[in-house]
Amino acid sequence: MNDFTHEAWGIYVALITVVSIIACAVFLKAFSTRRAAKGEEVGTTGHVWDETLTEWNNPLPRWWMWLFYITILFSLAYLVLYPGLGAYEGYYGWSSQGQYEQERTRAQAEYGPIFDKYLKQDLAAVAANPDARAIGQRLFLTYCAQCHGSDAGGGRGFPNLRDDDWLYGGDPETIKASIANGRNGVMPPRAAEVGGYEGAKDVAHYVLSLSGRTHDSLRAFRGKTKFAAACAACHGADGKGNQTIGAPNLTDNVWLYGSSEAALVETILKGRGTSMVTEGTSVMPAHRKILDESKIHLLAAYVYSLSREEKK
Repeated sequence: MNDFTHEAWGIYVALITVVSIIACAVFLKAFSTRRAAKGEEVGTTGHVWDETLTEWNNPLPRWWMWLFYITILFSLAYLVLYPGLGAYEGYYGWSSQGQYEQERTRAQAEYGPIFDKYLKQDLAAVAANPDARAIGQRLFLTYCAQCHGSDAGGGRGFPNLRDDDWLYGGDPETIKASIANGRNGVMPPRAAEVGGYEGAKDVAHYVLSLSGRTHDSLRAFRGKTKFAAACAACHGADGKGNQTIGAPNLTDNVWLYGSSEAALVETILKGRGTSMVTEGTSVMPAHRKILDESKIHLLAAYVYSLSREEKK
């Protein structure tokens, strides 16, 4: 759109708009004034369908014509009062951005004190407050449910926030940091390090063995060495992960992209979060640009409360 920023384009758009409206009025006037005299035969437009269905050249009904004139007058009045003629801002100077800012200002004046009250409280205490959780739930449904689900149960590639398994840590401040700053998890492809497809299958079966799942013991034996060389730096020698960098614990029964052999092999060969080749981008967007600290505080308290409920 950078090619259309010159002020001449505004004049161009305004002229086309005004000329089009005037042309509508002129054509309406031209084709609705003459009426056939009494006894005079009305001609046709020459259009005939289904052999006998003829379009007669009668003027428009008066009620329809005046309704059309009213819409023309309305459009002219609208263009004087509101933006629509190129760069002209209208008499009232209205804009969608301006209306949005006004609504935000009114909302902040009305609800700001409520948010600020909770911001001054400890996050764990806010999580225990039913009223605060209700507000946090509404924020969650607006900003988080698209990925994590309305029940926060997650999905393939999106973590379940109701359990006690956390990639980066589940304490209140870490949750708040994740929401505010976002996360960008990356699992690099390991095809070369593990020796291609067959090597990836060996590592996959070793990973399955760590969580006690059904596996091929011979492949797991071969995969253990490959795992130590290609995976232990992030997931640890014991496979229990590293929350500092968001490396998952591979010894539990929580799987972000699935626990089948095929899913594990795909992850090992292609990685996660490095491209759109595999499902999921492993990106948690930062919300500090769209939510102020008080809202993030309430949202973090709600998310924290979800895993507390699971423990009860």
